[in-house]
Amino acid sequence: MAKVTVKDIIEKLDLELVSGEEGIDRPITTSDISRPGLEIAGFFDYYPEERLQLLGRTELTFFQKLNEEDKQARMNRLCTDVTPGIIITRNMDVPEELIEASERSAVPVMRSTLKTTKLLSNLTNYLELRLAPTTAIHGVLVDVYGVGVLITGKSGVGKSETALELVKRGHRLVADDCVEIRQEDHNNLVGNAPELIEHLLEIRGLGIINVMTLFGAGAVRSYKRITLCINLENWDSTKQYDRLGLEEEKMKIFDTEIPKLTIPVRPGRNLAVIIEVAAMNFRLKRMGVNAAKQFTQKLQSTILDEHEDD
Repeated sequence: MAKVTVKDIIEKLDLELVSGEEGIDRPITTSDISRPGLEIAGFFDYYPEERLQLLGRTELTFFQKLNEEDKQARMNRLCTDVTPGIIITRNMDVPEELIEASERSAVPVMRSTLKTTKLLSNLTNYLELRLAPTTAIHGVLVDVYGVGVLITGKSGVGKSETALELVKRGHRLVADDCVEIRQEDHNNLVGNAPELIEHLLEIRGLGIINVMTLFGAGAVRSYKRITLCINLENWDSTKQYDRLGLEEEKMKIFDTEIPKLTIPVRPGRNLAVIIEVAAMNFRLKRMGVNAAKQFTQKLQSTILDEHEDD
């Protein structure tokens, strides 16, 4: 999981640091944001101290109605050793009690000009993206007709050569050799290339080529949602391969399952064309058109008609 600090959100969301500068390197470990209204009222039994705290107009208006003793007590309890930071919205004045408590506990207090709901949305989206679980898979990711196709297989089976042919046919390369994958939300996997090898393709015997330089900016993408996996394997004459397309194998990454097709590799097979057709067929299936099921239904209907004639 990526590391996000308070300093990162200050720079990303253009926040003003008011106090607690010593704590700007505090880590943010969750994308959940808290609006501590109940805590301001004195109820700390379930205070989520590990979250960023947002104080808007509602919370601060109620806070001003408290007596001086309660004000100091509430702010002291808001600022804990694990609280990453407190953000004041709408560019409102920061209570002196909060500034004093934050300096003692080194909890950064920031201020934003945005409304509370708008800031909450922006902050949540940013943290969910940065804190999404990630992994890396050996393979190639290509955008084929709008379908994010993850090509896997053993080293030397021809993944990069197939990707090169797909790029020549007008499709876009996302990553070669290593695909970084993050789960942004449920059933949503997004892949990209590590920065070091972005836009690069390794072809055995030829070396490393820069796809964007050779084929233009339209031949590459920075990231793509992964919706289909195609596994290339050397042809095995003893293995039975699916010839109708009724079997639906799945590949699981994190909590998300995506369809997986196994394509045998042998001389003379045009893998790029096969992958193009697989991507188009995948789109048709999502639109409710399944050629394999239609064929099976017609076959069963024909057999039933022949039995009735007999």
